Amino acid sequence: MKLFQTYSSPFPTRVRLMIYAKGLEVTIIEPPGFHSSAESKGDYLNINPIGRVPALVLEDGRALPESEVICEYLEDTYPQPATQPADAWGRAQMRLLSRICDVYVVMAMVPLFSFSARSRKHWDPVAIRAATDKVAEALGFLEPYIGTDGYAVGQSLTQADGAITPQLVLACEWIPGLFGTPDPLEDLPKLSAYWRAIQTDPIASRLIRETRDAIAHEQASAKAQASAARAAT
Repeated sequence: MKLFQTYSSPFPTRVRLMIYAKGLEVTIIEPPGFHSSAESKGDYLNINPIGRVPALVLEDGRALPESEVICEYLEDTYPQPATQPADAWGRAQMRLLSRICDVYVVMAMVPLFSFSARSRKHWDPVAIRAATDKVAEALGFLEPYIGTDGYAVGQSLTQADGAITPQLVLACEWIPGLFGTPDPLEDLPKLSAYWRAIQTDPIASRLIRETRDAIAHEQASAKAQASAARAAT
């Protein structure tokens, strides 16, 4: 199998959690045309006409887009070791946490992604602070549901951890580091405890490290491009 993805996008992270946890042999490919790249997506659109990542290409050549769908397919196809709770309530909690991330946390971050793509002279401090407040509010929606045993749900790694961990890297490290805003977990003790604990899990820590490295690489590339553009003028 082949996984087309980028490490700086949070959505493929939950798929990589499945791959690492289940010990699957999957070739990871980063297609062109994403993030700060000026390249065309080219042939990747033949694999995923939606034009987003991730996409999983099976051994027979069939392609499957959308991270949640890919995770469900992998769990159905390779049920052991499980990355879902054994009971229906636990699985519902797992899906709830993932949905809160996708619907509320990600959408709250969108204005900050837009500001990050602009030069600092075009930043609006009031709008940035309002956006970071929305991110903190969205993270607060996770607080009542997040697990208290070191994992998002139960006492082992699940797909919800793959959804939450990259968002916390963005919310707790990338956003404050770039915009100089406060720690969004300051008033969220359960989520703060989870964030400390999940970084001790070997697979989760690998995912977190990959996300951090990818963000650093993207920031360095953006700075290099900006320097080159200034030098050309």
